[in-house]
Amino acid sequence: MSEVALADYLDDEGRVTRWPARRNKAAGQKLILEYLATKFEAGRTYTEKEVNAILKQFHTFEDWALLRRELFENGYLNREKDGSTYWATPNTRHL
Repeated sequence: MSEVALADYLDDEGRVTRWPARRNKAAGQKLILEYLATKFEAGRTYTEKEVNAILKQFHTFEDWALLRRELFENGYLNREKDGSTYWATPNTRHL
């Protein structure tokens, strides 16, 4: 089996073109999440709308909600319980 590379998921403009849907594609999902997490500044807070806007810039398959949820559930972003504010900090868990 070949090694998964981030370039396999990016277009020429650095946008994610697809989300690996199968669980056996976990390595690809991790690469994508790590890449997207770099688009958020530690110590800054973001509204959900701002998070969506950033994610829209860096993917082409129109599912920013999936990406936002995955970033949170996998510890790349933290958020308030009501989802009103998001942030990345040095303590944000990066797998």
